[in-house]
Amino acid sequence: MVDSTIAHSTPDSPASPASEAGSLDVQPGSDVVEQFPVLQHKIKGRQRLLRGLQRISSSQSLRARITRPRASSAPYRNSVSSLSCVSLTTTPSPFGQPSSGSSYFSYGDVSTAPTSVAATPAVETPGYDGIESVLAVRKVDHPVSTPMTISLPTEIKKKAKVFNFWETIPNELKIYILSFLSPKELVRASRVSKKFHELCFDGQLWIEFDASKFYREIPVGSLTKILETAGPFVHDLNLRGCLQIEYTQRAQRLVNACHNLYSTNLEGCRNFSRPTLHTLLKSNHQLIHLNLTGLAAVNNATCKIISRECPDLETLNLSGCKQMDARGIRFVIEGCPKLRDLRASSIRGFSGNTDLATAIFKTNNLERLILSNCSDITDAIFTTMILGPTPEFDLLTNRPLVPPRKLRHLDLTRCSRLSDTSIRSLAYITPNLEGLSLSNLTHLTDAALEPILASCPNLSHLDVEDLTHLSNSLFANHIAKSPCSTKLEHLSISGCENISDMGMLPVFQSCTNLNSVLMDNTRISNLTLTEAADMVRSRSRSLAHHASSSPLPEVTLNLTIYDTALVTWTGILEILSRNSEPLSAAKPGKDGVVEVGEGGNGKKGKEVIGLRCFHTWQMTVDEHTRRVLRGDLASARRVERKWAEYMQAELEVGVGGMDSRRRRRRAREMRDALEEDQGQQGQQQGQQGGQGQGQRRRGRTVGCAVM
Repeated sequence: MVDSTIAHSTPDSPASPASEAGSLDVQPGSDVVEQFPVLQHKIKGRQRLLRGLQRISSSQSLRARITRPRASSAPYRNSVSSLSCVSLTTTPSPFGQPSSGSSYFSYGDVSTAPTSVAATPAVETPGYDGIESVLAVRKVDHPVSTPMTISLPTEIKKKAKVFNFWETIPNELKIYILSFLSPKELVRASRVSKKFHELCFDGQLWIEFDASKFYREIPVGSLTKILETAGPFVHDLNLRGCLQIEYTQRAQRLVNACHNLYSTNLEGCRNFSRPTLHTLLKSNHQLIHLNLTGLAAVNNATCKIISRECPDLETLNLSGCKQMDARGIRFVIEGCPKLRDLRASSIRGFSGNTDLATAIFKTNNLERLILSNCSDITDAIFTTMILGPTPEFDLLTNRPLVPPRKLRHLDLTRCSRLSDTSIRSLAYITPNLEGLSLSNLTHLTDAALEPILASCPNLSHLDVEDLTHLSNSLFANHIAKSPCSTKLEHLSISGCENISDMGMLPVFQSCTNLNSVLMDNTRISNLTLTEAADMVRSRSRSLAHHASSSPLPEVTLNLTIYDTALVTWTGILEILSRNSEPLSAAKPGKDGVVEVGEGGNGKKGKEVIGLRCFHTWQMTVDEHTRRVLRGDLASARRVERKWAEYMQAELEVGVGGMDSRRRRRRAREMRDALEEDQGQQGQQQGQQGGQGQGQRRRGRTVGCAVM
């Protein structure tokens, strides 16, 4: 840029010292010389001025001492030029008087400064006060001004651009970050680079290997390769349902790689070979949990290996292993003193095996014993398991004098040869019993359960399904009045044909913590359903002072009442009305959606009854329950009203008479109204979720099901 402060001179004048100082490089005969002729000045004064400028620009302290503040008025107020494309260097010439009332701008390389000034040079004023604010430092090659900023070297700039945060953090943090990925995502990430491959297959990430979630999505070769790589670090191996593990060398390589297992689940691996299984057991002496459900490779020799190689075993599941019998269980009981959980469903060979029963009695470490479908267990064998081979009894109380058993869960489902004599032996000797399943023991009566209910205060799950000899007296006088009544949570009386309202009404009045009751194929009626609804209502009121963790209702009691001839639609309507009752205490919001209030309203809204009933009513009940759980008060109440009108119309149609045609037409209208309501509700849900048409079809299906 050509300096805009140069005064004019004649073209023939010699080059001024200013050009030598670097202010302007002018070639003879150029247009610049013609437009901007250079003036002659006194060399002595000019050199003195340049030296002063250089000293001022290089000394910050000097500039701070002689500088005075600028005027507050804008310096470009009188300018008529545009500021969008000009340079804002507006200082007058250092060789003449400062110009007043005009500003000098430069457009690129062409200056807009005046082309003519007075011929007489200005008076030199080396000691001019405030010269640093008037004279601007020109951008010339001579080091007159020093740069205020320094750019980074090129090498540092390149390093800053390629800075990689991942490479700077320690491996411990990398492993922690990768631990949030699933096994499938880890395998994909391992393909990024060699370093990622090493990190993704680090042993800390494969302590737990659960292939049951993704084994269908990868071939057996990839599954085997993963286990071969991470096998030495795996502690918890779950291959449940992995049918790819066949009689091949891959399975053998897989087993050879896993020798630090603490927990193994091979349930459903039907193609697992016996030598491979034995190799796995022999190479993992520290096993604690072992699940071999349904494996054809398991036999009595396998149980002997378990007893010899796995002394720390605590949980063993051998259910469904048809190639073994009760002798194999005896090997495990005698060789694994820490065993607490034994599941041996559908195992043969208990009949006459007194040695196994004696071994179970002597250990007294079992907390869970599952012997369902072991139909050859007799009264003598089971009594030996509980009381020992030669029990002693108290002469006054007739109670056994043996140490209490540690059993907490006992399942004897379908052990059809057991009777009251053996089941009664559990009384007063199993104080920690929490779960008892006696389903399909067709010979049991009230006498077998009465002492158990009186001596087991922690009983929370009781399954007496298909016990046809039980009476209402057991439920009304023993279950409802037993020490475990307030802790009972699950009760199954399905198939107990003698149980009616007389037995179940006291149960619902006393057992206020019930959350699951199965009453199908019984003689209960609508009174039992009404009592159940009242129990939930009372429970909601007692817990109303607690704050609600969820603003929407939740199912807290599940009732199963299908195939109960005495239950009618009015009993079902009572449950539906109870389900929508808590919502009435809350504040209805937009479109009938409930806004749960403060205090007890939120907790009361959580108490909802889930119902399994007659199949022609079930889909309407499900639709009503979905609306209640969603908090849609108006829609749920509308379903109740229209379903009640439809059921009443159906009853009128069955009466017959002269108005039968009108009643049938009214029933059709009620049916169409219910179908239309549910169809509109499904359409609204579909529009909210982007699936309007599909939701509407589902709503119509619900309406048709009511017919």
